[in-house]
Amino acid sequence: MKKLLLILAAVAGLSFGANARGTELQIGYGGYTQMDATDMHGGYGKVKTAWGALTAGINFKVLPNLWIGPSYTFSSSEFKHADANLYYHVIMLNGRYAYYRTNIFKMYAHVGVGADITHITGDDFDAENKGYFAFQVSPLCFEAGVGSGVSLFGELGFGAQGLLNVGVRIGL
Repeated sequence: MKKLLLILAAVAGLSFGANARGTELQIGYGGYTQMDATDMHGGYGKVKTAWGALTAGINFKVLPNLWIGPSYTFSSSEFKHADANLYYHVIMLNGRYAYYRTNIFKMYAHVGVGADITHITGDDFDAENKGYFAFQVSPLCFEAGVGSGVSLFGELGFGAQGLLNVGVRIGL
């Protein structure tokens, strides 16, 4: 069964790659992430400070309104009652579907799934890594073109990339 699923995924990937009509790089910042809102730090205590998440990704246009691509998200925070730091490394596969478009403006939905590796360091214990399921669900997203191949975006949702994620996309 695993082999069949892997073969189906490979065939689907090849067919999407054959239809790809565009590539873009994106970088964004999101606040209040899944990692800060849920216990993705091994139950060591409450999070004291968290600055949000920085995300970089590459997207491939596979259909006129559908983009798919991988992303990497980095975030960190500190524990409230311990001298310890958390470092979150998230790898996700993202999909974006535009449900309203004009020449300059787009509204779209964004979904991502992947894995989070939380690296926990502290003075009172040995460093350790923990793995968690990561996701992003953003049903209300906006993108506006500001120049030749450059656009700004804002996404409202919840997940590893933040409650509100804003950034820039550059077409290649």
